[in-house]
Amino acid sequence: AYVASRLEMAAGGKEVIDTAQLQDGRIIAVRHHPMPDRGWVATHEDITEQRRTESRIRHLARHDGLTDLPNRLLFRERMELAEARMRRGEVMAVLFVDLDHFKSVNDLFGHGIGDAVLRDVAARLRRVCRGSDAVARLGGDEFAVLHGPLAAPEDAAALADCIVKAMAEPLDFDGHRILTGASVGIAVGPHDGADAETLMRNADLALYRAKADGRGAYHFFEPGMDAALQQRLAFELELRSALANGELELVYQPLLSLDDNRISCLEALLRWRHPTRGVVMPATIIPIAEESGLIAPIGAWVLRQACAAASEWPAHVRVAVNLSPVQFKHRDLVEHVAAALKSSGIDPHRLEIEITESVFIADGDLIVKTLHRIRALGVRIAMDDFGTGCSSLGQLRAFPFDKIKIDQSFVRDMSSREDSLAIVKAMIGLGRSLGLETTVEGVETEDQLDIVRGEGCTEVQGFLFSPPLPASSIGKLLGADAGATRPAGRMIAP
Repeated sequence: AYVASRLEMAAGGKEVIDTAQLQDGRIIAVRHHPMPDRGWVATHEDITEQRRTESRIRHLARHDGLTDLPNRLLFRERMELAEARMRRGEVMAVLFVDLDHFKSVNDLFGHGIGDAVLRDVAARLRRVCRGSDAVARLGGDEFAVLHGPLAAPEDAAALADCIVKAMAEPLDFDGHRILTGASVGIAVGPHDGADAETLMRNADLALYRAKADGRGAYHFFEPGMDAALQQRLAFELELRSALANGELELVYQPLLSLDDNRISCLEALLRWRHPTRGVVMPATIIPIAEESGLIAPIGAWVLRQACAAASEWPAHVRVAVNLSPVQFKHRDLVEHVAAALKSSGIDPHRLEIEITESVFIADGDLIVKTLHRIRALGVRIAMDDFGTGCSSLGQLRAFPFDKIKIDQSFVRDMSSREDSLAIVKAMIGLGRSLGLETTVEGVETEDQLDIVRGEGCTEVQGFLFSPPLPASSIGKLLGADAGATRPAGRMIAP
């Protein structure tokens, strides 16, 4: 029967690929090539490591790289499943957990200790939650729990109390005794919302109230919490004013080419010099801008400013601008890009647009069409934070990117974890095999630099070379770069 089926295949002139798993666990790909004389030739290839790497990348697309908890994407999928359970009469609770004063931990002890704290927090959440609960890291120091079914809303209060107490216990890392805590916001469905979006929004409002009440506590959602929205509206009005009054600015972080150890590109990063809040970072600005519709005018301003700055730089230095997924919902995005190029007069190939894989989630076809229109202008397209989204490999096939930027979360543990090292090597190798440039983000040590250089990475970016710098410092930086005779090492910023 086997021979007959292969003869039938050969008669059809089609190549067939089978896979088989051996007793020792290895996976073999068997390719059957039809021959002109109705026979066939079979070749065998061990694809075990390839399958393992693909499986790991798929896992990381839906899990947080630092804690291995489900990420926002997977948590949202679990929430959508919970909607069906609530329609059947079950009671479910969403708990948003946010660490208190976590920024101070990073500022005082560094990001290494901060990452250790986040991993410990994830472990504590796993311990206090049920095995059937969905525990996720949404980003930064914010976690979420989908808890249920509940016999009564008080069950959610009991879990929240356990979480608050668990997070109040001191943490010991590298001789440092760290005291932190957590605030918890609770929304119970279907009473506080029968769909994922409403429940998550209301849990977020409850969290805001818990933090406003003094932190280290939990709070249930109440309809009166809409007042918190008024504060967000006030923040939105301030942001509108900032755009009009020139309080927004761009800083630039260099990317270093490993071919000649010169600056090849500068990534434009948004900052808001708030009169009372100090410097406000993109993580705070962008969500408000997206929700309010300000992302379009702010995005257009960023494009104009970045291209204008690049017009003052040497012709070989590009400028990179990040686009928000929400910007693709605005029809005039391509016109904004074209206008920025025209007003600055720079060669379109010197503008590099960075997008994350999340842009493809909502309407992939529309996004691809828009990207083709942007690329038709001569602009380069890079996939940022490669490997952290939902469909990295598929989108590399769907659109001809110029570059992939490997997220710093994979780089952080390269020197100490073999799996992280293997993933980075696989990603660089994938980029090379597809003819793409590869940039590794978050390079902070000489060991990391040596590793990625040895694997054939084309560009690096990180604090080993330079932090983001104000526009006023870029001319001096590029002048020093042009005259430097620097070995494969550190760039000293002015």
